[in-house]
Parts: sequence; structure tokens; C-alpha cells
Amino acid sequence: MLQRSGIDYGEGMNSQLPRYNIVLLGLGHTNSHILRMWRMQPLADARLTCISNFPQITYSGMLPGVLAGQYPNERMTIDLVRLCAASGARLIVDQVKGLDTSSRELLFNDRPPLRYDALSIGVGSVPDTRNFIADETALPIKPMQTFLDRLQKRLLALSASVPVDRPLRVAVIGGGVGGIEIACCLPRRVQQVLPGRPLELMLINAHPRLGGALCPRAERLVQKTLQQQGVRVVSGVRVRRATNGQLFYDDGATLDCDLAIWATTAVAPPLLESFDLPKDERGFLLTAPTLQSTAAAALFAVGDSGTIEGRNTPKAGVYAVRQGPVLWENLGRVLAGQPLLSYHPQQGFLKLLNTGDGAAIAEYRGLAWRGKWCLRLKDAIDGAFMDKYQSYPAPMPSSPPAASREQPMRCLGCGGKVGGSVLSRALARINAPGNDSIVVGLGDADDAAIIRTPPNGLIAASVDFFAAPFDAPYEMGRIAALHAASDLWAMGATPQAALAIVTLPEGVAEAQEDLLVELLSGATFELQKMGAALAGGHTIAGDRLEIGFTFFGEAADPPCVKNALLPDDHLLLTKPVGAGVLLAAHMQARCRAAWWPTLLDAMLQSNQEAAAIVSDLDLRAVTDITGFGIAGHLTEMLAASRVDAELKLDDIPLLPGARTLFDEGFASTLAESNQALANIDLASSSPAMHRDTQALAPLFDPQTSGGLLIGVPQQKLEQTLARFQERGLDVYDIGRAAPQSGAAPVLYLH
Repeated sequence: MLQRSGIDYGEGMNSQLPRYNIVLLGLGHTNSHILRMWRMQPLADARLTCISNFPQITYSGMLPGVLAGQYPNERMTIDLVRLCAASGARLIVDQVKGLDTSSRELLFNDRPPLRYDALSIGVGSVPDTRNFIADETALPIKPMQTFLDRLQKRLLALSASVPVDRPLRVAVIGGGVGGIEIACCLPRRVQQVLPGRPLELMLINAHPRLGGALCPRAERLVQKTLQQQGVRVVSGVRVRRATNGQLFYDDGATLDCDLAIWATTAVAPPLLESFDLPKDERGFLLTAPTLQSTAAAALFAVGDSGTIEGRNTPKAGVYAVRQGPVLWENLGRVLAGQPLLSYHPQQGFLKLLNTGDGAAIAEYRGLAWRGKWCLRLKDAIDGAFMDKYQSYPAPMPSSPPAASREQPMRCLGCGGKVGGSVLSRALARINAPGNDSIVVGLGDADDAAIIRTPPNGLIAASVDFFAAPFDAPYEMGRIAALHAASDLWAMGATPQAALAIVTLPEGVAEAQEDLLVELLSGATFELQKMGAALAGGHTIAGDRLEIGFTFFGEAADPPCVKNALLPDDHLLLTKPVGAGVLLAAHMQARCRAAWWPTLLDAMLQSNQEAAAIVSDLDLRAVTDITGFGIAGHLTEMLAASRVDAELKLDDIPLLPGARTLFDEGFASTLAESNQALANIDLASSSPAMHRDTQALAPLFDPQTSGGLLIGVPQQKLEQTLARFQERGLDVYDIGRAAPQSGAAPVLYLH
């Protein structure tokens, strides 16, 4: 059997590419157990990849309590970004479109196929909407990650459209345990969103009995509770349509309804339909008792996604939780070619229904109770489960240690650049003579070189690369291409061709090949969009994943340069800052799921459109904000243009989470060097501001694929802002240039 090893995270991706790739598709109860176990003792020579539609998952057992205001929203959420970072696992937030079992690959719309050696499918279930027609009158409870936001938006919209002289008419469709809990707890959420708004609530159940397999006494307790809470129960009818504020039953009757919450019997999600694998009558994947698909030995289907052939086990989370240890053992065994263990579901389980009024109903083996102690029991069980997944310790350093008090863990991405002071001193010490073909070169400190080619042509050239700051090769390829091309866009040049520079971690050839395919597929996706082509490159093996590009393009004549900034020019920034501190936090499992999508979106936002506006309006003072931060790159502009500048600190846009991290004392390892590089006088109207390192932190934060900083004359400001708005692009006026007051540039802070 494969050895369970200690964790070796290293800096960036592991220094040795693992042989095996274990993939978790969906992070329900069972697959989440694997991720938690991986944090404590991963399989040797194996890599864990997690695929989810969302950067966080929601535990359904806590949803009723959150609806009733008993817990904060965060209590029912597992942060996959932090959990995967803490576990040394790769997270892909994307939608799978298909499965090729013959080549053992998962298929996506944009990114290349993902090879697996063992795959566990745990994508859950969805409410049964077969033969059902609906518009916005219906609100499906799934995806549960977005349910509360969708519910709040719908309630606010109804508050504006429904006359205030009548109650809101809300129906919960589905009389199972989940539907009962929602009906009991929903009124508290409505009152929280719309205080004082009256509510008419009904529970519609297609079956004669409530609660499915609840015992008779538990069903009576449910009926009594619903009656006491004013919930009208309609049983034995099936809703076929929910449109235009009405429900249509299968017998032709109709009912006025402002909102219908859909919480019916679970069926397989549409994704499973596309998988050419044996399924049961509801579309779930058929498995053996080992949880393996009956048709694919390296594929497991767990939780609601799988049905053990010949057994009628309910689709309940308690069974999925018990499958976790069996799956954990079998993943290692299937890779080692050893016999697998069988999962034996329990005969019965404790059911606990939150009634939203400080009590709960408990049922176990034909006995039932109702009381506050039942809710305390439910709190204890659910809380213990969530506590296992809401602790996100920082990853342990590799050996030799990558971090210590004296030598902090080195940030990657542009936070891993050599300090600007080191670079400037080194360049000053070497003799690097130019020649007549170099129009803009080392002595100009601009973003790209401009080279004259015979007879009268001009080309722009630049190179940039970095160590991958997180384990997402496809995204890394895209970000690296955009980051390297940005130097050309900043000078008004048009990228035409690129040469790749790649360092691949050591490992088996197949793993290296897969990694290189993902990297270059991401890069070529962006190159194609910008009208450039991958012309070649060089690849070596090394200790960690590094990627970059040398770009060549058609130079603008005259080019945009850093020495064209004039007094009173406004300083416009095209992207928020904070990528450096967020990536530094991610390396310590401190970057939250709520912050992660906007960070990725910012790094994946091309500067091409902003550069086109600069060209159209004939703006000449431009640079891009990357590793040396706002202060470092602005310093170069100020020194070259012989001007000072005034910055409004509060107007510098920050990515979500950046301010929180700055205030907590987080910083990229390059930030201190950037502060030393900014060889300017930081003048401030407030001595306290001058001393506040957290307030000044955005100035020195290194950016990976950052935005453009543009000098705009006053007479062109309105036109420039309008052009950005027309194209749907953000732009921020963060200050202006001022006449030079001394030998060295001064940056006035307000």
C-alpha cells in the first residue's frame, strides 16, 4: 500500500512532482473528509486536486439554524481556499463538463483535460425539477452556497412590488425533513430582512405523510409544531408549475404565491447525466460496496452521488460522513493495487429537526421527543463536525525550513522578485554599453526596450517571469502571459510573439508533461486573445515551478514613457492593489474564500483595453504597477519626469481583504525592500499618517499582473474617465503630479 507521509509543502509547488493524481470532484461530506485527512497525513508520491463550483461549501445541517438567526452565516461555511492551502492540496474552482473514463480525464470548457489516477465524485444531489416549469416565482434551495443571497434579493424585490396591505405569500415545496426545517425557520429570516412584514406560509407535500420515513410520533410532533407556528400544510398534491406569482397543481387547481422555495426529493445533478457510467433510476452512479463505480475501477462515487447496487440507502449526510474513512483507505489501496474495503451502512440514525423556536425534534428507532435539549444536542453534533473543517493552520514549512523569525517565508509571484535596491545597485556596477540600435534601454528604466531594426523599423521587447505563488498551472499560464505583456502595453506597443521560460519541478515525465500542457494552454489562451503567438521558449527542471515570457511587439512611435509626466497631470490607476499581501496570506492559509475570486479576476484582467484608450487619447506618461508597488514605479516616473506628486491614500483602491490583512500586520516579503526602493521624501499633512505603517502599506505592496498608472492632463481628464466608463473598465483618480520642489522627488500624502 502507498505510504502515508508527512507534509512537505516547500515554496510554491512541491519540489518533486508526485507520480499519482487523486482528484475529488465536489466537496461534500465524504470528499471533505479526504481533504481533512490529507492535511494530517497525505499519501506519499501523490497529489490531491479538489474541484468545486464555488470557493466555499455550505453544510446543509446548519442552514436552518442560520435562517432562524441562531448562527452567523460563516458558521455553516467551509472555506475551501484556506482549507486547501492549509492541506497542501490544489483547488480548481471551475465546472466540469464531461468525463473520459478510457483516458481517465475530466473535461472542462476552457482549460485542458485533467488526468486522474483515482477519482472520487461527490457532487451531491439537486431538488427534483423534472416535469416542472418555473420562473422567478420559484427559488431552488440549491446551490446552497448562494441560497441566502438569492433569498434576500428576492424578498427585497417582493417588498417593493407586493402591496403593503397584504402579507407575503410564501410556499415551501417539499415535505421532507429539509422542507420542514425551512418552513419552521424561514419566518425569522423574513423578519430579519423585512422587519414587521406579515407572512402567510404554507408547506406543500406531494406525499400523504410529512417527513418521509419519520416515525408516527415524530410526524405528529412536526404537525403540531407547524400548526403552532401558523404554517398551513397541504399534502397529497404535486406542484407542476410556478409562474407569474401562481402555483399550478397536477389536478388543475391554482394558488396565488409570491415565492415558492423548492426543496423537493433529491435527484442526480445534470452533470452525472453526461457521464457514460451505470446509474440508478434517479440518475445516481451505481457502485459496489467498495464505493467504486461498477464500471470503472479507479472511480468512486460517494455521498448522494452514488448508490450501492442492490441497496436502498437514504440520501442523507450521515451516510456520507460514515463513508469517509472507507474512501480514505481505498484511495491508497486502489493506487497500490490492493484489495479494497467495503462500506457497510448503519441500519438507522438519529434525526434532528430544528424547529426555529429554540427547540428541535429528535427521532431515533421509532421514538421521538421535542425540546430545547434536542436543539442543544443538534448544536453539539453539527458544531463538532464543522469545527473539524473551520480550523486553517498555516502550512508547515519544508525541510530545511522555508521560514523562520529571522528569514520569513519568501513570497512568490511578483512578491518573489529581487529587491529593487539590489537591482539598481547591481546595474550601476556593471559596464553594459549600448549601441545605436537601442532606442530605449537600461539607462531609461522604462517598462520595455525599444530596438531599431533595419531599415527603419522599431520593435519593443520585454521579459518577465516569477515562481508560481499557488498551485493552479492553467491560471498561472494565463497570469504570466498577461503580466509579461503588460510591459509592452504600458509603452503603447502591440505584442506579436512570445518565448516561454519555464522551470518544471523534477518528477516523472507524464506528470511534467501534464503540468506543461496546463501552463502553456493557459498562456496560449491569453496570447490568442491579445493577437500574439507562442513562438518558442526554453524549459528546464528545477526545484519549483517558474514561468515567464519574453515578448516582442510593434513599438509605438513615439512610445509611452515614464519621463512624460507633467505638473498637474492626474494620476489614474486601472486596477485595485493588494495582490501581494493577499498572496502572502494565501501561503499561510489566511486568504479567505470571499477574497479569492476577486484576487484571481484582478490578476486575470488584461491591460490591453486600458492601453488602447491611452493610445486613442494620445496619453504619453504611463507605467504598469507590478513588483515594486505603487511607490516604486511612481518613483521612477517622478525621477524621470523631474516632478513631485500628491497622493490621496484613501482613494487608492484595495482588493477585498487587503485592508484587513494590512491591519493585521501581514505584508509581502518584498514590501520592506519596496519601501527602501522608494527613494522619495514621504511628506504628509499628518505626522500620525507618516508613522502609520498599515496606512502606508498599499504604497509598497507588490502586484502580480497589476494595473496601469497613467498621467492624464487636466484638459483630457473628463474624456479619459468617460472612455473608461464606456468600455466598462474601472479607473481610479489617486492623485496628481506637482512641480518639483527639490533635488529628490517628494510624495505628498493626504
